[in-house]
Amino acid sequence: MEPGGQDINLNSPNKGLLTDTMTEVPVGPSGVHMPADAAGASLPEGLTEAEAEELRAELVKVEEEILTLRQVLAAKEHHATELKRKLGQTPLNQLKMNLSRSLQEVQMSTAYKKTQETLSHAGQRTTAALSNVGTAISRRLGDMRNSPTFKSFEERVGSLKNRASSGGEGNGSPNLNSQDDKSQDSAPF
Repeated sequence: MEPGGQDINLNSPNKGLLTDTMTEVPVGPSGVHMPADAAGASLPEGLTEAEAEELRAELVKVEEEILTLRQVLAAKEHHATELKRKLGQTPLNQLKMNLSRSLQEVQMSTAYKKTQETLSHAGQRTTAALSNVGTAISRRLGDMRNSPTFKSFEERVGSLKNRASSGGEGNGSPNLNSQDDKSQDSAPF
């Protein structure tokens, strides 16, 4: 215990309680022992010295009971911890169980169900929209493939491929600067 009757250890069951010795308890003018918090305090109006002494005695008794209950609670908590340890219930396992239980409770809530339905509906709409975009792009690419510009480009690529595979002109390399290619240098590609 710290001097002055206060235990500063926050985990102590004795925190904030008076010491067991009466050496720190002030003595009133009439020789009556007074609790430390009542030292120097005047009596409230309408309260006699005998009544005050009776209340002080009751306060000491209640504080002792509180101390006893704290000690019993600490012993019970220690015993519960030991039992959990013997059962293999580690704090991590307990956390997992609590999280699992909380998740189940959330999933059973109406707010979760409504949110799930809304997100499902939004997902279906998004899928439909993306499908429509894909169809539109496919249609547009098909239209572009059938355009005269694309057909002309496809023919040129085909002729270049044929020249490259046939060995080209002269030294075996394809002649990429043929007369057909020069006329198309101003093509929009």
